Amino acid sequence: MSQSILIAGIGNIFLQDDGFGVEVAKRLADSELPEGVKVADFGIRGVHLAYEMLDGGYDTTILIDAAPRGEAPGTVYLIEPDLANFDTRQTALPDAHSMDPQVVFATLKSLGGSPRRVLIVGCEPLEIDDGIGLSEPVGRAVGEAVRLVHSVVNDLASDRASPEAVGKRSSDIAG
Repeated sequence: MSQSILIAGIGNIFLQDDGFGVEVAKRLADSELPEGVKVADFGIRGVHLAYEMLDGGYDTTILIDAAPRGEAPGTVYLIEPDLANFDTRQTALPDAHSMDPQVVFATLKSLGGSPRRVLIVGCEPLEIDDGIGLSEPVGRAVGEAVRLVHSVVNDLASDRASPEAVGKRSSDIAG
């Protein structure tokens, strides 16, 4: 495999649907993935994610998280953010109790690194109040997200689709 890929489940399991990324990462960790793919549950540990991105030298990082975008709860998205829109010059300090990709990327930059390619597999949450466990529509979306991540990883790992082709397909689509 020519691509090294980090799949990072992020979110807070104590805020109901915010634990979506953690659950998807857990299921992916138990599945068969190509060589060069690492799956990790980062939860709310943004600083650890920044160090992993720096030290791992990944070609692509796939973040999995709850992503409110105004669609029906349980809608799964594949997004390739425009990293130029992330203000990595910000001086916000990393918060040990939250995961903000902009702060992760700013921390990465302050450590001398930069995100290479980032994809986000997100799910429209229903509930993000205190509580443990995913809502029914978000729980149903976990399997769809696992299949989507496998599809993206297989496209990146194969000769069928270049990273650029995956990006065109996934610039901002709802699944």
